[in-house]
Amino acid sequence: MSFVRPEARAMVLRWREVLCGAGLILIGLWWILGAGGLLAWVGGVLILGGAALALIGFQRARFRRQGGGPGVVQVDEGQITYFGPLGGGTVAIADLTRLSLDTRGMPDHWMLEQNGAAPILIPVNAEGSDALFDVFAALPGLRTAHMLAQLRARPACPVVIWQRASPVPEHQRLH
Repeated sequence: MSFVRPEARAMVLRWREVLCGAGLILIGLWWILGAGGLLAWVGGVLILGGAALALIGFQRARFRRQGGGPGVVQVDEGQITYFGPLGGGTVAIADLTRLSLDTRGMPDHWMLEQNGAAPILIPVNAEGSDALFDVFAALPGLRTAHMLAQLRARPACPVVIWQRASPVPEHQRLH
């Protein structure tokens, strides 16, 4: 039996990195103000680490959605796998050519595209979908702020969040 309301627990879990970062900042400030020498220097390091953790946590918290959506996402060995009730699939992160956000369905979906295969649609609230933040943030040239803004704005039509740069210029393609 839990003594914490489910809504409060969900909010703490969503903002957990920010809360830990704030805790590190407070401990660092306490050490700087209350002690001198080596402990003050360590307090400064804690403040910097806590600030970095809070910043990253803030972005992750904005990305996370309530779980319980259809399907399960797994990220393992450089692959994203989605097991859904009506479909699913696997895409290697290295083979990903385009990432889009499609808000026309219920719930909103990430659309992962690769050459020669049908796109994989992953609900933004699927179990394990919070692991996608690290994968998406590591894509070369992806603007995290743009991704989070589009996720919040819920555009009326699908929007491309990231697209791999083509090695062949558009005007030189045969097809």
